[in-house]
Amino acid sequence: MTAKNLLTTAPPYEVEQAITRLGRDLRTARLRRNLTIDEVAAKIGTGPRAVMGAEKGKLSTGIAVYAALLWAYDLLRPFGTLADPLADSDGFALDQLSGRERARSGKGLDNDF
Repeated sequence: MTAKNLLTTAPPYEVEQAITRLGRDLRTARLRRNLTIDEVAAKIGTGPRAVMGAEKGKLSTGIAVYAALLWAYDLLRPFGTLADPLADSDGFALDQLSGRERARSGKGLDNDF
């Protein structure tokens, strides 16, 4: 028996709403360009089911499909600044408090190669 991925079966509400909205917006972008699902799928190099999944806001659809659809509609530019470290004021403040340079677990070194 395989374990269910909680992110796809019970995501945080805000995540679910954001992906649903993105899917609707991608569908609107496709329709405004008078493109069929098959045409867009061919342009991004995937099958129509992936495009349909993204437009429905399926959480199991890969981020590459969403990014490729944004590219296909010439809407990718804002995607590049989504997690911009310079815009992450909370992360910057926390970083200044901790002073660490990278995330590490509490485990020591081991010689298991």
